[in-house]
Amino acid sequence: DSLKTSACPSSCQYQKSPQPFAGAKQRCHGYRVRLLWLLILLWTVEGISQTWDDNWGETTTAVTGTSEHSLSQEDIVRISKDLDDSVGLDCKRYLNVALSVILGLVVFLTPLAFLILPHLLWPDRLRACGTACEGLFISVAFKLLILLLAVWALFFRPPRAGLPRIFVFRALLATLVLLFVLSYWLFYGVRILDSQDEDYQGIVQYAVSLVDALLFIHYLAIVLLELRQLQPFFSLCVTRSTDGATQHYNLGQLSIQRAAVVILENYYKDFPVHNPALLTASKSRAAKHLAGLKVYNVDGPGENNAAAGIAQSQSRAMIAAAARRRDSSHNELYYEEAEHERRVRKRRARLVVAVEEAFTHIRRMQEEEQKKAPGDVMDPREAAQAIFPSMARALQKYLRTTRQQHLHSMESIQQHLAFSITNNMTPKAFLESYLTTGPTLQYGKDRWLARQWTLISEASVTSGLKDGSVFLLKCIDFSLVVTTKKIPYIQLAEEFIDPKSHKFMLRLQSETSV
Repeated sequence: DSLKTSACPSSCQYQKSPQPFAGAKQRCHGYRVRLLWLLILLWTVEGISQTWDDNWGETTTAVTGTSEHSLSQEDIVRISKDLDDSVGLDCKRYLNVALSVILGLVVFLTPLAFLILPHLLWPDRLRACGTACEGLFISVAFKLLILLLAVWALFFRPPRAGLPRIFVFRALLATLVLLFVLSYWLFYGVRILDSQDEDYQGIVQYAVSLVDALLFIHYLAIVLLELRQLQPFFSLCVTRSTDGATQHYNLGQLSIQRAAVVILENYYKDFPVHNPALLTASKSRAAKHLAGLKVYNVDGPGENNAAAGIAQSQSRAMIAAAARRRDSSHNELYYEEAEHERRVRKRRARLVVAVEEAFTHIRRMQEEEQKKAPGDVMDPREAAQAIFPSMARALQKYLRTTRQQHLHSMESIQQHLAFSITNNMTPKAFLESYLTTGPTLQYGKDRWLARQWTLISEASVTSGLKDGSVFLLKCIDFSLVVTTKKIPYIQLAEEFIDPKSHKFMLRLQSETSV
């Protein structure tokens, strides 16, 4: 009874009297049952989490009802995360576009409003300005057209990436333009609208001055957004964390987030595609070599000292043997890599021969089809499907040996084969995509393994690059480590060489046998 009372909450403690507290007993029993089920559930989840291995994604299944399509829990989580990210990015992108359009309309309509409002509010009191105003009208029209084209070319380009923070210079320019237009409207309202100025030529010149100032602000935007970053100041070393692939880029005075965008744009064309299958062999080899020997005391701790000494000496001998075996692991690695290279060369030779025979068959078929009627000519797609089975086995074995089978589907190979036949490419040109690992953009978007990147930096991402700055670009399976070094100042010195110093005289002595 004391245990039952302590296990229950204070609100359900009961005494031994059965009648008055029968309901309390039932509630307390329910609490105990629920607590027991909760403990069992927590223990089960903990046990499952401890028994998961690295290949849990390959063995996970989902129990679904009767349906034509099925999704695992991981797919559902991934899809929901992608939807949330896409919705957030789209909203942010559309908000920026909407604010830019609104600000642009305000800027372009302001000079026109300055010219139209006097004709609408006090048309009878305005003094005609004649030819001078007409010339100013033409000037305003062409300047607004030039400004419209310039703003469209500079600001309304398709965005290359979504930045985590605002673009400081762009926000500064937008604020400057907004304050500038508001100040012009304030002066216009106080000096022209309130007094209903009759000098229309002065009003037109006021609008022209606004357009000229807007053109100068656009020139300032070109300097800050485009010209400032052209001269390189920093050398950035980009290293992929998994396989150590490295590239170097020279950049100008950019913020960290804009430098990250430039690096990612170059990553997709300069770095070879990330292949996780190439890393599994090294991991398994390391696990095999690190596996030591376990020594068990079969006799138990109760035996005499002599038996214990013998067991200890045997265990030392076994540990020494294991250490010697680990010391010779480099030989195993050497022979394993040599065997793998031999297999790759063998598979490659078979693939080259199979592709050359297939292309020879294609050329023979093309010569025969030239003699047929125009309606009987085979389509390149049909020709590719006809010769693909003759090379499919050799190509499949080579891709499996080089662990590239997940990068090329049968449909993509047939499309590439049809493209090669259409453009009259050689077998070597067709095989180049499979014999040499290409950049990431060469493969489909589903092979990139990264849709959204995460920028990790100790400094603010809106701050500029500095000497020694380090930041990471992280995606699903790997990360890019970026280190910044400042390009040193180069001092050139000139050294004058007298042209007469290059002249010499050759004297031959008669005593020498020349």
